[in-house]
Amino acid sequence: MKITELLKEETIILDVAANTKQDVLSELINQLDQAGRLQDKEAFQEGILNREEQSTTGIGEGIAIPHAKSAAVKEPAIAFGRSQEGIDYESLDGQPAHLFFMIAASEGANNDHLEALSRLSTFLMDEKFRADIMKATSKEEVLRAVNDKEQEVEGPEDVAEESNNQRILAVTACPTGIAHTYMAAEKLNEKAKDMGLSIKVETNGSSGVKNRLTDEDIKNADAIIVAADTQVEMARFHGRPVIEVPVGKAIHNTEELLNRAANNEATTYQHEKGQEESTEKEGKSGFYKHLMNGVSNMLPFVVGGGILIALSFFWGINSSDPSSDQYNRFAEMLNIIGGGNAFFLMVPVLAGFIASSIAERPGFAPGMVGGLIAVTAADIDGGSGFLGGLIAGFLAGYITLLVKKAFTVLPQALEGLKPVLFYPVFSIAITGILMLLINPPLTQIYSGLTSFLEGMSGTNQVLLGIILGGMMAVDMGGPVNKAAYTFGIAMLDAGNYSFIATAMAGGMVPPLGMALSTTLFKNKYNRTEREAGKTAYVLGACFITEGVIPFAAADPARVIPASVAGSAVTGALTMMFNIGIPAPHGGIFVVGLAEGGWMSVALYLMAIIAGMIITAFSAGLLKKKTAE
Repeated sequence: MKITELLKEETIILDVAANTKQDVLSELINQLDQAGRLQDKEAFQEGILNREEQSTTGIGEGIAIPHAKSAAVKEPAIAFGRSQEGIDYESLDGQPAHLFFMIAASEGANNDHLEALSRLSTFLMDEKFRADIMKATSKEEVLRAVNDKEQEVEGPEDVAEESNNQRILAVTACPTGIAHTYMAAEKLNEKAKDMGLSIKVETNGSSGVKNRLTDEDIKNADAIIVAADTQVEMARFHGRPVIEVPVGKAIHNTEELLNRAANNEATTYQHEKGQEESTEKEGKSGFYKHLMNGVSNMLPFVVGGGILIALSFFWGINSSDPSSDQYNRFAEMLNIIGGGNAFFLMVPVLAGFIASSIAERPGFAPGMVGGLIAVTAADIDGGSGFLGGLIAGFLAGYITLLVKKAFTVLPQALEGLKPVLFYPVFSIAITGILMLLINPPLTQIYSGLTSFLEGMSGTNQVLLGIILGGMMAVDMGGPVNKAAYTFGIAMLDAGNYSFIATAMAGGMVPPLGMALSTTLFKNKYNRTEREAGKTAYVLGACFITEGVIPFAAADPARVIPASVAGSAVTGALTMMFNIGIPAPHGGIFVVGLAEGGWMSVALYLMAIIAGMIITAFSAGLLKKKTAE
């Protein structure tokens, strides 16, 4: 459904009288009610307020899109309001909101409100479109701006279909479903337009599947690109030409990927009946998909447990030991919760979710058991740790697949017993026996590797810091970044805090550096980028590397090298100063936990600031003046 079918003159308020969030919501609801779009104003208002309690609909850039799907709506509609002065709407970027689009969808609207929300969000990211709406002097001009934007977006696709009969489909997905999923989709759409290709992109994000490919789409497709680092629905592509790549390929090698699709370089995808989605023809990203499924589910245990352990040190390094003079009961409780329980579960959870990614639910139990054996069944304290957990996860997953295949010969009458009896008994037993046999040598390898890394000093240690720091900035939360961070967690599990400190510092630098660059080189960035820079200060300080993505997406050739340079220097300095932090996340909030007291804290901050300055000046000097 087009936005212009929902937005009408009678639902537009050119200048709202409200000056608070509550008042502007009430004013827009009244406008919808007066236009005859609601059958129960109070019930719809309750729906709007319930949605705002979940999370603010102020998306930033001066925009708010309150919405609700309710039986109180008589006819799906959009109300628009504008405030030239701006209203404090609790927006994500902390800035006042000027443009308000309220989406009202009826219960039977077939998710029209979500489609309109998605389309509106895309349109409103265009600074020129926002400017046209802000300077409109009549309701007719508002509607004309919306209509022109819809035609502009739809136009290139029609031209592409006329100039090139090929039909390309794509699916994008990343482990978190937040940044890279939509970044890849945007890059594919933009590059396809430039190349005169017709494309439709389905996104598998954290809020669900958007722009889903239909059976008709798939039937008529000349090539299907699946750019994913996590599981997607693949059975529907049986017998169709498919190209499978990691999601990062769609971001950084977009033109090459589209050329492969346009030149019919896809291979025919075969899906066997009854085959699990996770065991499909995985291409080169299968290992990474399973690993990331384990890592993403493990992180809450790592971060929560690690920070609780670190907090217990506030009362002294031995404050959790009842025999020490520093003993504090509360510190002991934090240490027991964080280290004795949450952190202890890290490896079993990693193994369990790797196995479940491979063999779905039946793989979870043997994976957990195998991971538990990895950290407990060994002569050396700590067992084979992270290495053992990785092996246990993959071992349990593929053993479970074999067990499931072996029991396909059972009669249909015993089908219900498979998941509750046969699968767990045999897969746990086989995984457990194998892990008990291989865990002792794995423990020796793990301990030897840990000792080797801990024994590094001088030039070798600095070189490792350069590599680890640089990796954190290469793809801003993608596979390379996750590999470096996972390595830091593995060493944290082994009791070495230097590597995670280096990874965290390297991950903070890109958004902080670009934020500083927008402050120092204002004429090199447009207003939208300068506003994003303010947010990047906060994201970078909190160790959210994805805060640099808006800049990298707009100018990857300059931003990525500048970010890598700054992070590499920070990594080298952190290693050279031999700084360790016992917390796996938290950014500026855990800097005070650096081992060695205030001097280490000062050196750690100096390392981050040094990388931040290098990134800021590198990007600022490389970029050209904005044409704003």
